Amino acid sequence: MVHGQVAGKQGQAVARPERIRAAAGRPWAREMAVLAAYLAAGVAATWPLSSYLTGRLPASRDVAVYVWDMWWVAHQIIHLHNPWSTTYLAAPAGLQLGYHTLVPLLGALMAPVTLAFGPSAAYNLLVIAVPGLACYAMYRVARLWLTTLAGAIAAGAFFGLSAMLTYQAWYHLNIAYGTVFLPLTLEAAVRLRRDPAIGRGVVLGVVLGASALVNQESAVMALILAALAVVPWLAGIRSRATAAARLRAVAATGLAGVVVASPQLIAMIQQARAGGNATSAASLGYTTWVANLPGLFAPSPRLADDGLTGLGHIYISHTRFETLNTFGVVLSLLAVLGLVVSWRRRSAWLLLLLWLGGAALALGPVLYVGRHLYLPLAQTWDGVRVSALMLYTWFIRIPGLSVFREADRLALLGLVGAALLAGAAVDWMANRRAWPLIVVVALLGALEAGWPGTPGGLPVMPTAFPALDRPIAADHSGSIVVDVPFGLDNVPSYGREPAAQAILMATVDGHPRAICYTSWVPTRTIAATERHPFYVQLNQAQLGLTVEPAQIAQVRADLRTLHVGWIVVWLPKPGRALSQYLSATGFRFAYQADGASVYRPV
Repeated sequence: MVHGQVAGKQGQAVARPERIRAAAGRPWAREMAVLAAYLAAGVAATWPLSSYLTGRLPASRDVAVYVWDMWWVAHQIIHLHNPWSTTYLAAPAGLQLGYHTLVPLLGALMAPVTLAFGPSAAYNLLVIAVPGLACYAMYRVARLWLTTLAGAIAAGAFFGLSAMLTYQAWYHLNIAYGTVFLPLTLEAAVRLRRDPAIGRGVVLGVVLGASALVNQESAVMALILAALAVVPWLAGIRSRATAAARLRAVAATGLAGVVVASPQLIAMIQQARAGGNATSAASLGYTTWVANLPGLFAPSPRLADDGLTGLGHIYISHTRFETLNTFGVVLSLLAVLGLVVSWRRRSAWLLLLLWLGGAALALGPVLYVGRHLYLPLAQTWDGVRVSALMLYTWFIRIPGLSVFREADRLALLGLVGAALLAGAAVDWMANRRAWPLIVVVALLGALEAGWPGTPGGLPVMPTAFPALDRPIAADHSGSIVVDVPFGLDNVPSYGREPAAQAILMATVDGHPRAICYTSWVPTRTIAATERHPFYVQLNQAQLGLTVEPAQIAQVRADLRTLHVGWIVVWLPKPGRALSQYLSATGFRFAYQADGASVYRPV
């Protein structure tokens, strides 16, 4: 009996490795293993970002507004209302969100998580997963171009774990997920070229349309990618039958893309017609959000965290806290090697065009070389001094693209080409079984991979403020909460920049907020706010200016038309002018909690 049990256990031990090998040989098992490895690598490359899942967030207004987006989209879905407009920000005027970083597709997909665990949990899950998902998306398209699994895995890692993309995971949810759609677009376009069926065309159209529901700037990049892949293919038509099949497939792409993106496109058109994106070119920062020519190919500043301070400080950026624009030395050298070993393939030269074209666009309408600004062939465009030699100068003159104000983000388009060329270099090594060299490349690449937030640690904030918000949440009157600093921000702006905590707290108590922090603030929203003396004089008081008694009378009359129930002052020292203004307009101190003071109308 005992001998039988031992023999049975030995048989199971022998069978287990065979089952593992059999599962590993199945395509789905291999794909799941690759995806799991990428997700784990993404967690490591962005640590300690994943630790925030326990109830913290990076302390920034951008992060707070993404959390608000998650809450707002879920709120509108369950109430069957339009998410592209709101009166819960900039109350009571409200504003349109057609040009805002609303990420409606992500909000809809994460709505069950948002409703069950809160919008902060939904946001944290999204940012934790995005590096791994970006890796896998690039790996999928690399499998169509490269011959070895090692080359495809390397291409995915160089893309999704790059400092350029993982930086966006920390700060800009829409850009990070919009970038995931770039390799998805390229894969769908390549599959369409190989099989020009209507179904393939619909898939490409759905990917392009979905990218517009995540980030409109990334959708423009995706369209550029699709054009680079499809236009040469269409130009090579030599027979009527082939032409008809290809044109039908491309027509299906266009139709599917417009249908999927139509809610976003309609919201943008409506906002544009209402003047919701009207502003001057000088206020858009065309010459501010630009990359630096040496910086694009400099060592990643990540090296400073690895102890290589001298190399890590070579990188120069004028927008250090907005984006990170360097392909890194390892990726750049491997991309050049990939071109050398693939020079006979026309697609390799197209990838080089994509890489360098994205880099050229990222330089913006001016040329920064180190700390020096150059304006070759200088000209004035809409009041801004630009260079006629720079590609971006002409890019923003294309109808509809003038709102693409952050040129440096276009470096992510070049990252697609660079990662695939680097994968080709590793592919070449793998075909020659140069595994020690591949290990060295992997170790050097890991030094430049990822982003840990900011040097010295990123400030964090809690996901909720129960002591402060409990009385407000218990008030179901729908009254307006006015937060100080008070302002409507971003482009254009009025007043002061609001506190990130104020935006975050709005997702818990559900009260309309007088403040807003959105990508674009419609001018009519600012005009409507300025028609309320209460808001105008509040802005003056927070700037330290004394409000005259005659103006106080106008404010009191205006307050009778508003439904302001709470004022939350996030300033450690409100200042004499602000305190006098609140007292004169009938607000009294109620309580203090979580570093803020709350005032109630008498």
